[in-house]
Amino acid sequence: MTNSSDMVGPGYGGGGDGNPGRNPGGLSARARWRLWRRRTARPAGYSRVVFFLKVLLPAVAVALVSLVVVWPDFLSDESRFRLNAVKVDVRDAETLNMLNPRFVGTDERNRPFIVTADSASQARADSATVTLAAPKADLTMDDGTWVALTAVDGVYDRTGQAVDLGGGVNIFHDSGYEFRSDTARIDMKNGTASGQEPVEGQGPLGAIQSQGFTILDRGARIVFTGKARMVTYPQEKTPKAGGTR
Repeated sequence: MTNSSDMVGPGYGGGGDGNPGRNPGGLSARARWRLWRRRTARPAGYSRVVFFLKVLLPAVAVALVSLVVVWPDFLSDESRFRLNAVKVDVRDAETLNMLNPRFVGTDERNRPFIVTADSASQARADSATVTLAAPKADLTMDDGTWVALTAVDGVYDRTGQAVDLGGGVNIFHDSGYEFRSDTARIDMKNGTASGQEPVEGQGPLGAIQSQGFTILDRGARIVFTGKARMVTYPQEKTPKAGGTR
């Protein structure tokens, strides 16, 4: 049998260098045990270093993450994009805005009319009036003749099918006449338009000034109201057949 005191340390079967059966120094079992412990023992303070690293490294990681999160709050860069709370009026939220609106309808004789604008705004969805920017109204007669009215601004009454124009009104007639006034009202239902402000214009027959105007039957007739003054242009005479030029 083998003495249990001689079987000490891994790889020590009797030898001091870890080789079985070798004991060059003739050391006792207790001496060989102490030698093996010195060789395999960890350096002094090893456990404390490991404990220190286990605690310190997570703490440093948490500190770095916290710094990344809160660091922008310490910067005073006014050029950064920020979202601030803004009070919104409920009335503004209900306003409907439209770009390039187009309103189409028919008059009492089932003739179409068209009202367009650069933009339009409506206070509520059920509001009967629509505010127009740069409105334009087109009236077309049965024979294809048309009258167009443009203005800086206007208000379209959807219920009454009428448009009140303001800010300066220009009236163009298919026959070549052009008139200007400050305001005008278009009755789309009856196919008429009128203005109570001074009007002036010109066309193929001459120039005219008056205190108001009325367009009847979708432009078939134009009546100048109030005091009116007209200057006619001389017309070229048509030469008779067979005559000299």
